[in-house]
Amino acid sequence: MTQENRSAQVAITASTPGRFGYYSALVTAILTLLSFGFALYAVPISGANCPGDCVEYPYLDTVGRFPRDFMWMPLAILLLLSYVTWMASIHAYAPNHRKIFSQVGLSFALMAATILASAYFIQFSVIPVSLMSGETEGLPLLIQYNPHGVFIAMEELGYLLMSLSFLFMAALFTGKNRLEAAVRWVFAGAFALTMVSLAAISLLFGLERLDRFEVVVISIDWLVLIVNGILLSILFKRIGRDGS
Repeated sequence: MTQENRSAQVAITASTPGRFGYYSALVTAILTLLSFGFALYAVPISGANCPGDCVEYPYLDTVGRFPRDFMWMPLAILLLLSYVTWMASIHAYAPNHRKIFSQVGLSFALMAATILASAYFIQFSVIPVSLMSGETEGLPLLIQYNPHGVFIAMEELGYLLMSLSFLFMAALFTGKNRLEAAVRWVFAGAFALTMVSLAAISLLFGLERLDRFEVVVISIDWLVLIVNGILLSILFKRIGRDGS
């Protein structure tokens, strides 16, 4: 094989994850923006962020909140699928000597997406129809309006794992150009801010943190998906164009 043929083959191989990464990063940023918008539309009616007229335990008179408070969840499931695809693209982009970091990051991403997608699918598919049918036994523990419930706990765990995936992916971006440096600091900074927030809220409120940390960690992680989704779409577009 001539040097020219080898160079062409390397360019084609490098450009494949570049094109795939470009679309997955861009779609992730767009889906996150849409999910953020629909989630903000669902005004909290319980927990620490309730502005007034809050519902109380056992939260069984909330059937009228469907579909308004649930519309963002199918979008969030699509977002999670796109997020995993995006993490896989970053793993493919990683140089061989750093693939251990991206492999760990991708593993955390898969765990996060599995937990969160399960929480959203169960909440959207089970809670409304159970309330409408009067089948309410056990629902208070599962319903999203319970700030001590399973749904909030699953979100906290899922988004903590997402933050961990960001930390390990940050280790890949060691280039000196401004774009890679920005991606690295956004990923690493998000993890640091998440840990500081968890420690501060836990110290202030203990087990009675309600949904305070859940709101904070979702906001941090989704902002990262938007910002680094845009930045990495630019980076991957350059890879797809230049094949390097």
